Amino acid sequence: METSGGWRPKALRDGTDPDPRFTLANERTFLAWVRTALGVIAAAVALETFAGGIVSEGLRTVLACVLLGFAAVLTVFALIRWHRVEHAMRTGRALPVPWVAYLLAVALGVSGVVLAVAIAR
Repeated sequence: METSGGWRPKALRDGTDPDPRFTLANERTFLAWVRTALGVIAAAVALETFAGGIVSEGLRTVLACVLLGFAAVLTVFALIRWHRVEHAMRTGRALPVPWVAYLLAVALGVSGVVLAVAIAR
């Protein structure tokens, strides 16, 4: 079933349109990743704004910048994942492994440990 309207990248013109429920679920997942990135941005801003008396200025600034950079990378990876899942659904292939979830877990875990050590000092 081919849909009309609008420009589409080649990868999203291959195969057949999946059930709209699956496409919309994929879009909701993408938006959840973007929402997570916004939460990381909020955490970076809060850290820089409110942790002045708790964490040294240098470490606070570095950690906030790392979190901001990570949020940007997470957003790009979310778009790439959305695209890969949509292509897989259109062509009947297996869905890709959500490896960005591992990246998120490691990055936030490391950031949490660094912040906990800084606060404990």
